[in-house]
Amino acid sequence: MNIMQPPNAVFFVGLVVQFVLRHHFIERTKSEKKKVRQIDRTEKILLAIMLPTALLLPPLYCFTPLLSFADYDLAASIRWTGAVIMVASLWLFWRSHVDLGQNWSVSLEVREDHQLVSHGVYRWIRHPMYASIWLWGLAQGMMFANWFAGWSVIPAFAAMYFIRTPREERLMCDEFGDRYREYARRTGRIFPRLTKAAKLARLPTNEPESKGKLSP
Repeated sequence: MNIMQPPNAVFFVGLVVQFVLRHHFIERTKSEKKKVRQIDRTEKILLAIMLPTALLLPPLYCFTPLLSFADYDLAASIRWTGAVIMVASLWLFWRSHVDLGQNWSVSLEVREDHQLVSHGVYRWIRHPMYASIWLWGLAQGMMFANWFAGWSVIPAFAAMYFIRTPREERLMCDEFGDRYREYARRTGRIFPRLTKAAKLARLPTNEPESKGKLSP
């Protein structure tokens, strides 16, 4: 079985860690009252496309021969580099939740007393949680020597990212108005605005303004 290959086993350890983190933060925030919630057919379809690529294809590849037709040779150095990227993804995933605190939600939501978070990793980018998933997709592709199990998560998440992110930002603009627009002008979506990085690094960080961020 492919699960006996060390990089594949490491991937599943990372998957368990990600699940534990997500479950912890869901439990911590589920009692918060919601003011606006947007879950429609598009949202459900996007999740139905993405989740199998992240949760179904990896086990099929590692525990069955069903995807063996899509195997290819992949250097061990690339696979272990993918493992390092996976660790970075998990750190960013965790840090994003910590910085959001009670403002995080699974779906497109605005909670009562929602705040505009602009500290921590949100000081540099508006969607660090999405950035962590992009890193996870890259790591998955590099760790699995299989076209379907490895790389299908990238186009699946791309569809969700490019459809969901504008909707999320419109929701934030509706809630926070010019405060969010100003925040968006000085930050990147998933990459920092490097031309402003030095200036931002000199800004005081006493009491952060806050902003609610949403997550996939």
